[in-house]
Amino acid sequence: MTGTGGGRPSIFPTLLYGDAKAAIRQLTEAFGFTELSVYEDGGGGVAHAELVQGNGAVMLGSKGTGSAFGKAMEGSGPVGVYIAVDDVDAHHRRAVEQGAEILMPPTDQDYGSRDYMARDIEGNIWSFGTYTPETGA
Repeated sequence: MTGTGGGRPSIFPTLLYGDAKAAIRQLTEAFGFTELSVYEDGGGGVAHAELVQGNGAVMLGSKGTGSAFGKAMEGSGPVGVYIAVDDVDAHHRRAVEQGAEILMPPTDQDYGSRDYMARDIEGNIWSFGTYTPETGA
């Protein structure tokens, strides 16, 4: 398998939202992502956005753009994404302060992680924790 090198991630969870601009606000304000790029389409939607946290990134856009990816995702359900963070409790406090729906408070897991789980404004599940599996890369 070929990596990307240069410290770039090789996996990018990609999500579509009915209101991508509101999702970007929640992901940056409540969950601490940093906006890397946002490309709007001609109709006020988001054609493509990239948000980063740590050395990882997610891509997202608006539903209903007619893109091949959008058509393939039609009718799909919410997704779950796990993000490694250094300080789970501080991250959780920020999410709570911003009104995020918390599904599980910070919890110590049997496998050594401390994590919590939240739902975003369109039902996707975001888990934030200290566990970082060794990938051998």
